[in-house]
Amino acid sequence: MDITYFAQGLAIGFAIAAPVGPIGLLCIRRTLANGRLAGFVSGMGAATADACYGAVAALGLTAISSALVTHQSAVRLVGGLFLCYLGARTALSHPAVTATPVAARGLAGAFGSTLALTLTNPTTILSFAAVFAGLGLGTTAGDRGSAVLMVCGVFFGSALWWLLLSGTVGFFRRALTPERLRWVNRVSGALLAGLGVLSLLSLAR
Repeated sequence: MDITYFAQGLAIGFAIAAPVGPIGLLCIRRTLANGRLAGFVSGMGAATADACYGAVAALGLTAISSALVTHQSAVRLVGGLFLCYLGARTALSHPAVTATPVAARGLAGAFGSTLALTLTNPTTILSFAAVFAGLGLGTTAGDRGSAVLMVCGVFFGSALWWLLLSGTVGFFRRALTPERLRWVNRVSGALLAGLGVLSLLSLAR
């Protein structure tokens, strides 16, 4: 078992989380509306899903990965519809003048929504499988310890990105007026819905 696998997983998790996609938009929007904690918890849902997919790829759980790939059209349909719903809801929501902290139930919902949204992207597991294979991480019993270290690294690397993003966005929130926040809602909502439509259109190919 080599501790460098943890460092590699840390870098992979950070790099996978960093591109601003649907989850990034949700994290930014929720940080602006409900504060840093809501944004960070939203990101942690994605980090958990990344770790789950990473575990499937690294530990060689072929039955699960095959099922995900086989039914990826149905999974993508659910994810696309969910994105369209979130986009419409975000675009039509009224911006808060000040960040409104959410209760534990609201935080659980924020975590669950991003967890579900990330899990409905089955191609993620293919990316992890390719990365792990490229790094020479096998699926034999002797490699299990290294695989677990890498998956832990993926989780903490992703979590680090969401902590940085929510903290940075929260710091600059005071510079945003209600009118600017309204445009943030409209633009982010339109982008989320657009990504959902693209996901649905990809099913027709």
